[in-house]
Amino acid sequence: MSTTPVAPVTDYAAEFAGKTALVTGSASGIGLATARRLGRGGANVVIADFNEQGAKEAAETLVSEGIKAAAVALDVTKPASVEAAVQFAVDTFGGLDLAVNNAGIGGPSTPTGAYDIDAYDRVIRTNLDGVFYSMRYELPVIEAAATGGAIVNVASILGSVGFAGSPAYVAAKHGVVGLTKTAAAEYSAKGIRVNAVGPGFIDTPLLKEMDKAAYDGLVSLHPAGRLGQSEEVAELIVFLLSDRASFIAGSYHLVDGAYTAV
Repeated sequence: MSTTPVAPVTDYAAEFAGKTALVTGSASGIGLATARRLGRGGANVVIADFNEQGAKEAAETLVSEGIKAAAVALDVTKPASVEAAVQFAVDTFGGLDLAVNNAGIGGPSTPTGAYDIDAYDRVIRTNLDGVFYSMRYELPVIEAAATGGAIVNVASILGSVGFAGSPAYVAAKHGVVGLTKTAAAEYSAKGIRVNAVGPGFIDTPLLKEMDKAAYDGLVSLHPAGRLGQSEEVAELIVFLLSDRASFIAGSYHLVDGAYTAV
């Protein structure tokens, strides 16, 4: 696989034309925003989510916007389910070129010494094992096509710093960064770039349900003076998947309104 520089892309509306992208956890939030942005760039998009009905509705919405999209149920804690989702992408659109491993859960807020063991296992299985299983089945398919490709793993700002009460989440996201660097070292020479992003706190309907004092306190942790938007994270992910990022591999990129800068 050649790793020579590629020509700059000037037509962003067609930069992913002919390519297929699998986005996990994409029935809503960052995953859906990323799928929509990829589709607007010409990609065929597979919406993969534990919420099968939500995935179908998201795909239908994208199709109504002129995007080629299809939905598949996915439980990232089960290797067979991940393998089936990857095969679905191949069967539906003829291959797999791009992947965004975004599926994840939060978990309870409890100090490490009192953290529920089952809750810890559940967060690790979803947020860390799920990313490993995803790459385990995505990478061979992308490699077999011998045309190159790219993967972005969605970690978190908590892949670089700690957060009291979230030992499982923090451990998992640090692990995602390590998996990303390892896969990049293994596959970059084969023309497959693997990177990670670390979103800060993103403004969602769930956060808006917090009482005002708690919400304002969360905002105050970001020097930018606000929380992020899903679309802002999606733009970074899509850039890393594109040929515009052709020499970026094994990197971990924060999009956090300077949260980790102070």
